[in-house]
Amino acid sequence: MIDLTFPDGAVRSYEPGATGRTIAEGLSKSLAKKAAMLRLNGELYDLDRPIEGNASIEILTRDDPALLEVIRHDTAHLLAQAVQELFPGTQVTIGPAIEDGFYYDFARDEPFSLDDLPKIEKKMKELVDRDEKIVREVWERDAAIQHFEEIGEHYKAEIIRDLPGTETITVYRHGDTWKDLCRGPHFPSSKFIGKAFKLTKLAGAYWRGDHNNAQLQRIYGTAWASEEDLQAYITRLEEAEKRDHRKLGRQMNLFHMQEEGRGMVFWHPHGWTLWRTLEAYMRRRLDAAGYVEVKTPQVLDRTFWEKSGHWDKYRPNMFVCETVEGETLSLKPMNCPGHVQIFKVGLRSYKELPIRMAEFGACHRYEPSGSLHGLMRVRGFTQDDAHIFCREDQIVEETTKFITLCRQVHADLGMQAEHIALATRPEVRAGSDEFWDKAEAQMAEAARAAGVEPVIAEGDGAFYAPKLDFIVRDAIGRTWTCGTIQLDYVLPERLGAEYVAEDGSRQRPVMLHRAILGSFERFIGIMIENYGGKFPLWLAPIQVVVAPITSDANDYAQQVAAKLRSQGLRVDTDLRNEKINYKIREHSLAKVPVIAVVGRKEAETGEVALRYLGQEGQTVLSVDAAAEQLRTESLPPDLK
Repeated sequence: MIDLTFPDGAVRSYEPGATGRTIAEGLSKSLAKKAAMLRLNGELYDLDRPIEGNASIEILTRDDPALLEVIRHDTAHLLAQAVQELFPGTQVTIGPAIEDGFYYDFARDEPFSLDDLPKIEKKMKELVDRDEKIVREVWERDAAIQHFEEIGEHYKAEIIRDLPGTETITVYRHGDTWKDLCRGPHFPSSKFIGKAFKLTKLAGAYWRGDHNNAQLQRIYGTAWASEEDLQAYITRLEEAEKRDHRKLGRQMNLFHMQEEGRGMVFWHPHGWTLWRTLEAYMRRRLDAAGYVEVKTPQVLDRTFWEKSGHWDKYRPNMFVCETVEGETLSLKPMNCPGHVQIFKVGLRSYKELPIRMAEFGACHRYEPSGSLHGLMRVRGFTQDDAHIFCREDQIVEETTKFITLCRQVHADLGMQAEHIALATRPEVRAGSDEFWDKAEAQMAEAARAAGVEPVIAEGDGAFYAPKLDFIVRDAIGRTWTCGTIQLDYVLPERLGAEYVAEDGSRQRPVMLHRAILGSFERFIGIMIENYGGKFPLWLAPIQVVVAPITSDANDYAQQVAAKLRSQGLRVDTDLRNEKINYKIREHSLAKVPVIAVVGRKEAETGEVALRYLGQEGQTVLSVDAAAEQLRTESLPPDLK
């Protein structure tokens, strides 16, 4: 007999080979009808798969949040089955669940079109209605290869050939005929998948992500536990499309990108004003937090990068050039090695630590052209980078201070804190288990000291140490990773950084790599989308446009603009011979926060009518009162 321990602590004995279905039937007929999967020893497990040994067990129904990824994985299978029924001869390759959905890659001579997607969706829903059983089968390796070759599934056969010899080959059969190579687990039948899915787009892909391999066709989709969740997601997508930073960037005349400078940004005056405003804010925050600002070279010799270890690890992502004198130089992909060089100048004492060294450092990394995406993924970027050189006994205190600073900045910039992820030891790593135990404990202690319980991100740490990543949520519910702090004992060792300890010995400092924005480019892209272009007054590139109703108020409009500028406001005037409603509509589309309307009456009374973006009506004030009100409202959060 085998002993199974249930969530309430009860232990029951069963014959070896019992399944989740038979166990559920023995507990409750209603539970047996709803049972969709097991959690066995903490892992998801097929409902009809035999259980061979003692285990902890939990019977899950479809509405359990843990099964959302299974819904998406099963829907990917549903997509593949539907495609092969509609388009015989199509080969299926791989189809994983991904964030918010799934995709499947297909090999087919004729291209899919967007018109095919509704047909495929309809067929997928028919498969759900068939309620086809999904059965796990274990196959012998050679028989599996032969089977998939015989039915023309050459990619599946290749996958099996490349699996380790110890790998169990599992195939999931849907209904009587269709089958797919997969580790699983899956629902017991297609009805559990539901119909809350939608195919979203087509894309190209290379077999196994290698551009030297055959090109495939990828179909993306999204799948959710309920129709309500699906509709909410579609609404978010529509809202995200309206907020696309590339579209708003053009509309607000902030920046552009072009083919001759792939992954590089051309900042227009309004966009650069936004950048400078953000940079000034960050500089004030860093000054107040005790950072010193430095500037390191843009180009350094390869020998420098060899010493730091980056040449071996990052060479494919570095921009390299040769000089006529035979030098091999590289644009810096990161700032940290340069900061170590500044630390090394002169003899450092333990009394000087911590040293918080910041740089708005311009970096360049080669990113494949297919991965570039507006401001979010670029080749040239500026990090709000800093490195804290400290003693080991200062790690927790410095990390705690950084957490407080980072969360304050994100709040000031309109980002809602979601959680802090503690990224733990990866499979391939430097250092002993004892080191990782200590380092992970230090990061966790620092987060708790700042009043935050970290969420464990298993295996996501850097190869040299764990890190804390800051996850924020934007106005439409999307999450972004903005900000990180990482422990590093390795680089100070590689580059020979040291300080004189209290006992006179030479010691290595600990290096804390940290960033709050990550890069200015990406963070500005996130901010544009978070605010939908409607920046708070202090951040807006143009804060006020003074618009006269008629041309005989132009002189007064310029006087008003001059008064507002004297208060430090960023002001434009619109003196065009256009109707006032046209001007208001145009500047509202450009997301100008305040339009100051003036006419003959306002000129006579010394007043101005303020219209705030997104608000009905207007407020009439004297020019002096309006200037003072706008000056106060435009103060950055750190200066209020």
